[in-house]
Amino acid sequence: MLTLLRCRGSLTRCPWRVRASSGLSSSHESSSQRKYRDTVLLPTTAFPARRDPGSELRVQEESKFLELYNWQKGRKTKKEFSLHDGPPYANGDPHVGHALNKILKDITNRFHMMRGYKVSYVPGWDCHGLPIELRALAELGEEAENLSALEIRSKARVFAEKAIEKQKSSFIRWGIMADWEKCYYTFDPKYEAKQLDVFYKMYDKGLIYQDYKPVFWSPSTRTALAEAELEYNPQHVSRSIFAKFPVQQPPPKLASMIDGSTVVSALVWTTQPWTIPANQAVCYMPDTEYSLVKCGNTGEQYIIAADRIASTALSLDTKLEVISTFKGADLENGVCSHPTIPERSSPLLPANHVTMAKGTGLVHTAPAHGIDDYSVASHHKLPVDCLVDETGRFTVGAGNELENKAVLGDGNETVIKMLNGSKNLLKEEEFVHSYPYDWRTKKPVIIRASKQWFVNTANIKDKAQEALKKVKFVPASAANRILEMLDRRTYWCISRQRSWGVPIPAFYHKETGEPLINRNSVEHIIKLVEQHGSNVWWTHPLEDLLPQSVLKQVGGSAAVTDFEPGRDVLDIWFDSGTSWAHVLEDAEQRADVYMEGKDQLGGWFQSSLLTSIAARNKAPYRNIVVHGFTLSEKGEKMSKSVGNVVDPDFVINGGADKLKEPAYGADVLRWWVAESNVFTEVMIGPGVLNSAQDDINKLRNVLRFMLGNLNGFTPETDSVPSTKMYVIDQYMLHLLQDYSSKVSEAYKGYDFGKVIRLLESLITRDLSSFYFSIIKDRLYCEEEKDLKRRSCQTVLSEAVDLVVRSFAPILPHLAEEVFQYIPYKQGSEGIFRTGWIKSDSVWKKPGLVEAIEAACSIRDAFLGSIPGKNAAEYDITIVIEPGLLFELMETLQPEETSSTSQLNELLMSSHTSLVTEMPLDQAPGASVIEGSFLINLEGGDIREEESYKVIIQQSTKERCPRCKKFTTTSALSPCPRCLEAIAGKWSQ
Repeated sequence: MLTLLRCRGSLTRCPWRVRASSGLSSSHESSSQRKYRDTVLLPTTAFPARRDPGSELRVQEESKFLELYNWQKGRKTKKEFSLHDGPPYANGDPHVGHALNKILKDITNRFHMMRGYKVSYVPGWDCHGLPIELRALAELGEEAENLSALEIRSKARVFAEKAIEKQKSSFIRWGIMADWEKCYYTFDPKYEAKQLDVFYKMYDKGLIYQDYKPVFWSPSTRTALAEAELEYNPQHVSRSIFAKFPVQQPPPKLASMIDGSTVVSALVWTTQPWTIPANQAVCYMPDTEYSLVKCGNTGEQYIIAADRIASTALSLDTKLEVISTFKGADLENGVCSHPTIPERSSPLLPANHVTMAKGTGLVHTAPAHGIDDYSVASHHKLPVDCLVDETGRFTVGAGNELENKAVLGDGNETVIKMLNGSKNLLKEEEFVHSYPYDWRTKKPVIIRASKQWFVNTANIKDKAQEALKKVKFVPASAANRILEMLDRRTYWCISRQRSWGVPIPAFYHKETGEPLINRNSVEHIIKLVEQHGSNVWWTHPLEDLLPQSVLKQVGGSAAVTDFEPGRDVLDIWFDSGTSWAHVLEDAEQRADVYMEGKDQLGGWFQSSLLTSIAARNKAPYRNIVVHGFTLSEKGEKMSKSVGNVVDPDFVINGGADKLKEPAYGADVLRWWVAESNVFTEVMIGPGVLNSAQDDINKLRNVLRFMLGNLNGFTPETDSVPSTKMYVIDQYMLHLLQDYSSKVSEAYKGYDFGKVIRLLESLITRDLSSFYFSIIKDRLYCEEEKDLKRRSCQTVLSEAVDLVVRSFAPILPHLAEEVFQYIPYKQGSEGIFRTGWIKSDSVWKKPGLVEAIEAACSIRDAFLGSIPGKNAAEYDITIVIEPGLLFELMETLQPEETSSTSQLNELLMSSHTSLVTEMPLDQAPGASVIEGSFLINLEGGDIREEESYKVIIQQSTKERCPRCKKFTTTSALSPCPRCLEAIAGKWSQ
């Protein structure tokens, strides 16, 4: 670990074509002074100091961005890297969430491509489903209800295609590397055919089945939903009630206690009163204590959990006197009257899902409207009667009083009135809690029993969880989250009651309703879909979809006309979750990386895993990288109504008034992505973007300095071997080698924020504030071909190449632009076709570290004592007793006094003297500072702290008119070093 103490400061702007060494040019210079100035080798480059976002399109064209993906795919290499693109919805304009995701993927791909890997990356789009169908039909209003399925599908496809083209155009502008002529689309016939093939493999294994059970149902979109399609509103307001279920038949063990002389009721609490008509039982926890209590207000007796007495009394604003306490198991075989349907009974039944967190400890059970309720009904053979239709309204089975009323509106109100009329309502009040909403319409959902197709995840989640243990997650914490989600998942509803999707290839017997689905029928449908697309399900006659020849292979005497095709389509998570079967090219069909937002832990990551495990017993990925969501600069969710939405295309191109709404270009957007801590929420806004632009301008300034000082340098003929370099130059190569190792590891770990931090530290601290400030004198004032000057030019040539390659995956436009201005690289293939960082292991010379760090300790002490002053105005004497520290300094300055030694250059003074004893005579006004340095050699085997003294005095010589150091005997004549540099070039 390097611990160099250096001057901290902002990047210094390179003074182009003005006085560039330690002094400033004067407007009062004589002609002779100006002729000296004109011999200084100032930086020369046409590389622009400021960014021009518009130049990015030129760079893309000249560097052949669109050809890069196919070029790298054509390379002969055994190293391959596959990043499988999770398909964004084709249902709207590109947004900053797209930018975050696509740019992260592109940085990853470009890094691996530069390292010699053949990258496989096929962009894709999720083209089916309700999000697109709703957007496509939104403008039609009520007319949409009269459209046929084919008309809906046609309009949805047109909408999706337009959205795809708009998104694709933006992705290309952002510099995303891909073959944009060969993307994948979930409405592609071959994709749909592969999807149906996976469906049948799962069906054939018994992992897909049809059943009548409760599912999340969206009345606003009239379809079943999976959990991944829900979002929870924490401020939802329900109408909660306490309701009585009068005991009709006392539990045998409590018969002596409940003798019929006083009415006893099981007391329940629910936030969904509309489900009361569908009640089939009241559940209790067998091992929990329950009590018979007497109400202080009415004298009525209730059965509730002992732990819930106090809270219930508080809610009812009464006192509850405990008459007796008993185990829940003692309620066995008890029966209650239904509170709104007198002729119906509700048995008391044991259930493990009953909790004591809320309510009364007794749970109203409606099997058609609750997952746990359904489990109880299945165990006890209870009816699962659904009294709610697809629009969320009560059916005729609910009775005249409720028929056709919305369960989340008037229906709910009517049930509460019915409870009140039967004198079984104790209390009703508003209750604020988290409640599931349809993520597309932002309206509440219900749980409703219906006949659907399911994936039995219970039978595959153990294998899925085991497979996940072999997958590496970034960040690691994401692994636990997806494992927990899988653990809670019992089944996956994959059927949807919509038109825009891939049909479930099932035929139903018109009389029995039994589905017909087998290898022969599905294989026939797959062939038709592959040829014509999934529209065949709606366009072709039944005889084409289910030929008699196929039906005969099934056996039996049924005719084709006895069947009709089903109208359910597959869940879009099944659509996208089977993308591995169509997109991944290698024999294993397993990607190195899936990289998506954290919402996909419950979405695409899971659906891809479950389908892959079910079909072929292995995960479709080796690594999962999870990023956060984008928020406004204030950490708020972006909203058009609030006015804080950031449009990535607006970021790149700017608004009408470029002063108020500047065009930042794609590289600023990419820098923002890389710089952010993407594993949490990522904020964006004008302040963030301006900061990113400033950072890139600072980087350009450093690059411009290096490019300007490489003018006239040709590496093949002018490079200096590291063994012949100045020690400070060798040390800089050592730092560059260390940087290249760290930055490569950061890329490998997907820690692009660390890449940015390493880059900024290198260019700000190591290069600009430290190395450049030291070598300017050598670059500008030595003779052009002098070995000392060529030495630092060699470092600059290595540095500019290494730095540009290190940020190229993040800033591809800037990287290619810089390469166009490197004098000796003009006309080259460009940076992405020439590979990754080429640092040399011989650069690593830890033995130099102590010498340079020791000198920097002295430098910091010296510069710290003259704040704001020019170091060249001083001569310094360093006093060190004989020992290791003195020997280290001798490697930088063998002679006692020098104005040109490496130690003097590092200290930036005019003269430096290195002695072992304090001089007997000191100049008037000289100051002495003391310090110490801990020498650490041989990996810590040698540790010795040695002290030093620095005597600082004003230089006694005149200021050189050329180099501006105080090293000449006459202010009119250059110093010996400058005279030698300009000798023979002109005469006085």
